[in-house]
Amino acid sequence: MHAISAKNPYFVTVYLGPTGSDSAQSSVAACRLIFRFLKYKHCMMNLGIYESLITETLKSRLGTIDRNEFYIADQKKLDADEAVHFLAMHLGGAIKSALKLIKAEKKDLLVSKQIEITNNILKYLTQEISNYEFTEDLVYAEGLILEGVLDKLNSDYSDVKLHLSEIMPLTRLTQSELFTGGNVGLSLDAELKKEIRSSDRIDLLVSFIKWKAIVILRDAFEEFTKRGGKLRIITTTYMGATDAKAINELSKLPNTEVKVSYNNSNERLHAKAYLFSEILAFIRVILDLLTFHVLH
Repeated sequence: MHAISAKNPYFVTVYLGPTGSDSAQSSVAACRLIFRFLKYKHCMMNLGIYESLITETLKSRLGTIDRNEFYIADQKKLDADEAVHFLAMHLGGAIKSALKLIKAEKKDLLVSKQIEITNNILKYLTQEISNYEFTEDLVYAEGLILEGVLDKLNSDYSDVKLHLSEIMPLTRLTQSELFTGGNVGLSLDAELKKEIRSSDRIDLLVSFIKWKAIVILRDAFEEFTKRGGKLRIITTTYMGATDAKAINELSKLPNTEVKVSYNNSNERLHAKAYLFSEILAFIRVILDLLTFHVLH
């Protein structure tokens, strides 16, 4: 028998069995694994592949790893074509962390301070890069967000805030969202309706289409196509799951193109993707990889 006790993260006491016994040999093997694990934990690096810009701190951490025991691939040079991507991502993360550390008694003063620092950084860039025109990127001091520019003369609504709440996805335009069964206050069908109402062109790629899905989204599709939106759909007869009634209903919509693949012997398309495009060049993609699919 043997026991192991840890008094601190880097000090371990091991009680061995009689010399030469199976217990002693297993204890020695356990010791080797434990000491190796502790050396690994001490360097605070997870084993695996990386694509990380090496900072001064990361370089120091890598220096604590025993290269006789671990391979460390850290000699790849930052390529000139990739430098902008890596450095911009790193700088963005660093600025984000720094801005979170700013303190102020009132929230409006906090935002003003963050904007001031952001603009100072932009002004500094023009000192280092002579042909960079920073004035176009300076943030307006009051800290406002543009949510839309909509046609007022040809609209059928008078309350723009209410209209925006009906067409603006809750998941935002500038960030990603993972839909799961536990998304509190969010549903995929509700978000799809908002995406449809705020798009100029929609491309759907689904393995099959069910009538119950058309019932859920029909009003949104009708509104979208009547105002000139372009709807394109690709689906299949795979496993005979597509409802003919659903295809017929979609084909009646204006500005709509539906293509159905009957080649089930050579092709077994089972993709699910919804592409929502806008004139403003915002393109939002929902890839449905879950077992629940709104359109099938």
